[in-house]
Amino acid sequence: MGSEPRDEPRRKLVDLPFLHKFKLYSTHTNYYLIGRDENKTFWRILKIDRTDPTELNLFEDPTRYTHDEIVQLKKWISRGNQKFGGLKAETTCYGIIGFVRFLGPYYMLVIKRRKKVGEICGHAVYGIAETEQIMIPYPSPETRVANSLAERRYKNLLKMVDVRKNFYFSYTYHLMYTLQTNVCNTESGEIHDETMFVWNEYLTHGIRRILQNTVWTVSLVYGFFQQTKCSVSDEEFVLTVIARRSRHYAGTRYLRRGINDAGNVANEVEIEQIVTKEVPEGQKVPMTSVVQMRGSIPLFWSQETSVFTPQPDIILNNKDVKHVATRRHFENLKQRYGRLIIIMNLLKTGKHRESILRAEFGKAISSINKGTTRENHLKAIHFDLNKHYKSGADGAFEHLCNYGKRALELINLFFCEAPLGVGAEAVINDSFFNNPIMNEDEEETSPEEEALKADIFSLQNGVLRSNCIDCLDRTNVAQYAHGLVALAQQLHLLGITGPPIVDKNNPLAKKLMEAYEKMGDAIAMQYAGSDAHIKMFSALRGDWNMMMKHRDMITAVRRHYNNAYMDSEKQNAINMFLGQSGPQLGRPALWELRSDQHNTGNLDIENLRPRISRSFSDNLLLEGLDIEELINENPQPSREGLNGGWETNSEVGFFEPEPASPSVHFEDHLRGTGSKQMFPDSGSTSDSQGLDDVPGFSHSYNTKFTTADEMFERCSSMSSDNMFSDIAESFTSTTGTDHFEFLPGPSQTEGEGNAGYLAHTEGLVIHDNVKHTITATSLSIPDSAL
Repeated sequence: MGSEPRDEPRRKLVDLPFLHKFKLYSTHTNYYLIGRDENKTFWRILKIDRTDPTELNLFEDPTRYTHDEIVQLKKWISRGNQKFGGLKAETTCYGIIGFVRFLGPYYMLVIKRRKKVGEICGHAVYGIAETEQIMIPYPSPETRVANSLAERRYKNLLKMVDVRKNFYFSYTYHLMYTLQTNVCNTESGEIHDETMFVWNEYLTHGIRRILQNTVWTVSLVYGFFQQTKCSVSDEEFVLTVIARRSRHYAGTRYLRRGINDAGNVANEVEIEQIVTKEVPEGQKVPMTSVVQMRGSIPLFWSQETSVFTPQPDIILNNKDVKHVATRRHFENLKQRYGRLIIIMNLLKTGKHRESILRAEFGKAISSINKGTTRENHLKAIHFDLNKHYKSGADGAFEHLCNYGKRALELINLFFCEAPLGVGAEAVINDSFFNNPIMNEDEEETSPEEEALKADIFSLQNGVLRSNCIDCLDRTNVAQYAHGLVALAQQLHLLGITGPPIVDKNNPLAKKLMEAYEKMGDAIAMQYAGSDAHIKMFSALRGDWNMMMKHRDMITAVRRHYNNAYMDSEKQNAINMFLGQSGPQLGRPALWELRSDQHNTGNLDIENLRPRISRSFSDNLLLEGLDIEELINENPQPSREGLNGGWETNSEVGFFEPEPASPSVHFEDHLRGTGSKQMFPDSGSTSDSQGLDDVPGFSHSYNTKFTTADEMFERCSSMSSDNMFSDIAESFTSTTGTDHFEFLPGPSQTEGEGNAGYLAHTEGLVIHDNVKHTITATSLSIPDSAL
C-alpha cells in the first residue's frame, strides 16, 4: 500500500525545460510522441515516420506549444487522418531508452513506468518499473520478418538485459558523473551520453545523431542506488551509496577478465558515497562525497569455464611485456580522478593460483613507476586479506581501516555547500549539442545569481582502486572499510561529531554495512550470476554460523552453475545491448557461435563501431536477406534474465502509474594502535587490538533511519517488482609478509592522528571559480495525462 503524503511541502527546484512525460499517438503513416515538462507549461512534438520499414526517420517540431494549442493540433491531425481511423492514443511513457533494429524493422524502447528512488541536491533519481518495445513501421508484407522466429529470438535476447533491475536515470542531473564533477563542471557542449557509465549510449546513438539533442531520451546508469535518511542526536542527514558499472569491456565473470588493448578492465565499477545535511529551505545544502572504484587486475589474463572445475587455472598472457595497456588504464584513472592513484591489491600469496597475478601486477606497477616522477607514482598496497582474515576478522578489518584512513588523508574528499538544483544549468545547455539554451539576461551576474553559486571547501584528488580476483567478495569488505572511515570524516565536516570509536553496535556502521552488502550483492549478480559471499561480513557482525556457511555454499554452487551454463547467453545479450555485436549479413546468428567467436576480447570496440553498426542500427538495408529462411529459424529457448533471480529491494522507491490505470612503517604502526577490539564480542577468533584513532560514532547516540519509500510520497498502491609495499613505490615481499610504508600527508606527522588532518581540512581555501546560475520552481511528479 502507498504511504500517506508527507506533511512538509515538497522543495522547489529550478524551472527546467525538460520533458518528463510523454504520450504516444499513431496514424497509419506516423507516430506522434508528445512530451511535456513537469509543470505543464509547454508541450513538444516528435514525429516518427512509419512508412519505411528499414530506415529511422525522425522529425522534431521546434515549437513549444501551450495546452490549448496542443489540443487543437491533435484535433487537426486526427481530422487529416480520419480515412484511416484518425489519431489513436497508444501509450504513456516517461522517456525513450533508444531504438534498435535486428533483421527487419526498427523498434522503439520506452519507459512505461518509473519509480523514484531518491534525490541528489533536489534532483530526482528514478529507477525503471516497466518498459515497452514498440515496432515503428506500420504492419505490412515487408515487416513480416518481425514475426519470424529468428527476430523473436533476437528480441528475447535483448530483453535479458533487464533494465527494470539496477538501471537508473535523472532528467535534471548527470547521474553518470560524480557529485564533484556535477558541481564543479563549468564547461558546456559535451556529449555526456557517450561516456563510460551510460549503458544505452548505443541505443540512443541514432536519435541523438539525427536530432542533435538528448531532449527525448534518458541516460541509463547501471549498478546500484540506495538512499537512507538518518537522524543522529537530532542531526538529520541523507546517506546515498551509488555504484556505476562501466560499459567498456563489460560482461560476465569468465568471459570478461583482466584488461583489453584500450586499457579498459572487466567489472569496473565506480562507488560514490554522498552525505547531505538536512537544512531549512532556502539555505545552501552542505554535502560531501567520496569516490572509490574497483576493477579487474589490469593484465592480460583469463580463465577457462569448466563444469567440473569450480576454480579453473589462471592463464597469464605475456603479450604486453611493456605493460602498455596497464599504463593506459592508470593514465585514464588519473584523467578521471586526479594525480594520486592508490591500489588496494587483495590477491592471495604463497602457492595459491592467484600469486602469479600478484607477482606480475607488482612488476607492472614498478615498470610504470620507473617512467614517472615520484609524485606521480602509483601507490600500491599488496594485502592478503584472506590470510589475515583467517587470523581474525577484527584484525583484518582493522588493517583495512588503517589503509583506508591513510588513503583518505592523501586523496581527500569533496566538500561543498550548494543550492538545491546545482548543476542544472549545465544539463540544460548540454541537452542541445549545437544550440545550447541560454538565459536571455546573462550579460551580468546579479546578486541573486551570485548567491546560487556553490561554495567549494575541498576536492578529492585521486582515487582508491581495490581489487581481488573477481573484484566481488573481498573487495566489498575493503570498500566498506574505506567507506566507514570516510563516513566519519564526512559527518565531521558537516558538523556532526562524535568520539572516535567503531564497534559492531554502532548503528551507523551497521547501516553502512547493510548498504555495502546490498551493493555487493547487486554487483556480484550482474557479473557472476549470484549474490556476494557473506563470510567476512558475517564474521564482523559475529553471526557466522552453520546456517550462514550453508548459504555461502549455495551461493558458490549457484555462481558456478551460472558461469558454466548461462554466461555465454548473457554475454551475447550484453554485447547486443551495447552494440558490440548483432545480426550481420553472411555471419551465423549469435547463438550459433562459440563464446570465443563472439567474445570481442581485447579488441577496441569503439573503433569497430562503424563496421558493426552498419547492419544493426544505421538504417542500412540488409541486401540479399532470405526472408523465408529467416521465418523458418528455430525458436528462442527460455533463459534466465541477465540479473538472475536477484531483484532490487521493494523498500526503495515507488511506482508512477499511467493516468488511466611522517613516514610510518605500517606493521610497527599497527602494533601500537590501541588496546580494544574493533568489534568486541563479535565471535571472531581475532585478538587484534582496536583502532583508537579510527573515527567512528558511539552506539549511545539517539539514531534513527528512514528508508527511501518513507522519504518520498507513493503515487500508487502497487507493490515493487523487487525488481601501498611502499605507498610511494610498490613492491611485494619475498617472505610473504605484508610490508607497507606511507609518506606523511600534507599536514600530518607521526602521532598527529585524525585531529591534525581535520584541522588541515578545515583550513582549505574556498574556490570561487565555480558558477551556477539557477532559479527556483516546483518539481513534482505529475499524475495526470497530457
